Order: sequence, then C-alpha cells, then structure tokens
Amino acid sequence: MRKSITTAAVILITAFGAPIQASTVSPNTIVIVHGAWSSAADFKYVEAELKKSGNEVITVNLPGHGADNTPVGSLTMQGYVDAVKKVIGTRKNIILVGHSFGGMVISETAEQIPGQIKKLIYLCAYLPNNGESLFSISAADKETHIGQYIQPDEKAGVVGIAKEGILDFFAADAPKNIADVLVANFKPEPMGPMATPVALTDANFGKINKVYIFTENDHAIGLTLQKSMAKKANITKTYSLPTSHTPFFSQPGDLASILRKEAK
Repeated sequence: MRKSITTAAVILITAFGAPIQASTVSPNTIVIVHGAWSSAADFKYVEAELKKSGNEVITVNLPGHGADNTPVGSLTMQGYVDAVKKVIGTRKNIILVGHSFGGMVISETAEQIPGQIKKLIYLCAYLPNNGESLFSISAADKETHIGQYIQPDEKAGVVGIAKEGILDFFAADAPKNIADVLVANFKPEPMGPMATPVALTDANFGKINKVYIFTENDHAIGLTLQKSMAKKANITKTYSLPTSHTPFFSQPGDLASILRKEAK
C-alpha cells in the first residue's frame, strides 16, 4: 500500500510539478524608454507585436512627455531615471531598450541598478561614456539634419524642431496617418536633461551586455556616429534596419522581431 501511494505521488509530481513551477518563474521583461520629442505611445505597435508572443512589455513615459505636463523646470535626468526604476520595481532579468535620447537614460539606470538589468539594447540611441551628455556626443555628428530645423528657447528651457522639418528629421518613412498625428502633437523637448552628463562606471554599467540596432537612413543621429558609439563600447552584437530614426513607425514588426529574439 505504501509503495502504491509513493508511486502515485511520483506520478503526480512528474505530471503536474513542472508546469506549476514554470508558471511561478518570472520571464524576462522588456522595458522600453522613448527618446526626445517622443512618448511611450509611439511604441504601441511594437508593444502589441511583442505581447503576441507572451512577453511582458513596459513602455515608460518620461515625465514631461506625451500627456504628462510636469513643469519643465522640474525635469531632470535623475527624474527620468527614477521613472524607469519605478516601473521596473523589484523585477530582474530586465531587457532595457532605449531609443535616441533614451540611450542616455537607460545607461544611467543600468549604472544605478546593475543587478536587475540583463541586457541593454540601444535603438539608434546615444550610447555615452562616463561624463558625456547628449549635447557633448551630438556635437560630433556630421550627418544629422538637426542644424537645419532646431529651435532652442533658452528662456523657456526647451528645444523645438521647425514644423517643416519634423518628418525629415524623425520619420520620413512613416505611414501618412502616423506622420500626420506626429506633426500635430509635437512638443518641444526639455533642455536640461539633454545637457546633463551621466556618471558611469566599469564595475556597474561596463559589465552589462549591450546590443545596438542601427538605422541606416537616419537624419537625427547619423549612421556614422551610431557605429562609432557602438565600436567605442565594444559592442559586437548589432542589427541594422533600412529606416529613418523611427523604425517603430515604419517597421514595427521587424523591430519587434529583433527585440523578441534578444529577450530570449
């Protein structure tokens, strides 16, 4: 009788133990941080594609962006980092994705919580060294079209882009319905965080695995600068998309496929 009970218990554990255990294991989480002149809503198509395959996806809306009206004077780089850390919470094995200026934010975030970050993915993003800011890195970009359209307002503490240059700068290949919404809802970008240097160390940020996704027809961050930043960071895993600065508009499926692959 005892042998029968033991045998039955083994059968039950074998049959049901693995699925129960698997359901309690937290999968990798993909956290996406948008760039300047952008918001979390811009990644809704990519987010939807990623969720189809069961990924947990969190798109962070940085303070002062999209529908958030936090006063410009209150916006700081650390405030952006705190917003990312808040949505991550106690999760681990985070796949942290940064687009454009979001690359600065994810770098500083990874420095501060390195034990929770599994991988950093730079999507046509600024990839800084210690002590660099977006402004200091972008000064070396000879291919960007920013000089043709930039509209700084130091009194208000923001930087705008001329209406006629928004699509050329960001989204020359975006579908018309998306392009129209982008132009209609465009907001100036807070200047302070873009001028703020990051503080990174080899012990924290330096040890985290990194991937770079190049955008070949980019008028915001030139391809030459993208490749230079990836090379300086010793990144060997790269992808390339034949898009403008916003592949999440023009090729959301292809972008999601890359992120899905890297999240495994």
